[in-house]
Amino acid sequence: MSAPDMGTTKTAHSDVTPKKKRGPGALATAYLVIYNVVMTAGWLVIAVGLVRAYLVRGSYHGLYFSIEKPLKFFQTGALLEILHCAVGIVPSSVVLTGFQVLSRVFLTWAVTHSVREVQSEDSVLLFVSAWTITEIIRYSFYTFSLLNHLPYLIKWARYTFFLVLYPMGVTGELLTIYAALPYVQKTGLYSVTLPNKYNFSFDYYTFLILTMVSYIPLFPQLYFHMMRQRKKVLAHVEEYKTE
Repeated sequence: MSAPDMGTTKTAHSDVTPKKKRGPGALATAYLVIYNVVMTAGWLVIAVGLVRAYLVRGSYHGLYFSIEKPLKFFQTGALLEILHCAVGIVPSSVVLTGFQVLSRVFLTWAVTHSVREVQSEDSVLLFVSAWTITEIIRYSFYTFSLLNHLPYLIKWARYTFFLVLYPMGVTGELLTIYAALPYVQKTGLYSVTLPNKYNFSFDYYTFLILTMVSYIPLFPQLYFHMMRQRKKVLAHVEEYKTE
């Protein structure tokens, strides 16, 4: 599960700050602009790939295969965001960013890639579509924020589209994990049984169930946090416009 990042600072992680905070240096800013432009372009490639495949096939079934490689590449590329936080060029929480990024990387590789039987499930298209729209908006938001020229439309989309996209993505993620369970149980994928020389056991099937259960307390907290952020940010913008 991954919620849109609602961090702080002009480095592409905020809109509302009572005090002007010092941003990254010129070199770091240039790097972040390039990174976010590349990531925006990458997710646009995925979006175009989905639309093109749909137009060619005339069906939305199995569209995952048309964007599998760029999805894996650009979603894995988001791991750099954890490094950005760790070295301090982006002042967001390393823990929160790590959770958000790793949850998507996990679903991309440890579920969808590893259990090929689920790749044709409609639920995969559901979360991929939600991720694609979310990331195009998010990286565009970061890019324009870094350049200090953030259009209101992008700001509005950033703090509005999640109302639909986040539940849509979570639904797709849960249904995909659920669809993978029978195959994981049957094959023993990634499971470690006793006895072994390390005296260690791991049941991946149970781990996936626990992952699904974790959505119950986490989803409402993250969703309502983002709603509070939306109210705060957009209300601030309206106040600024009326001054």
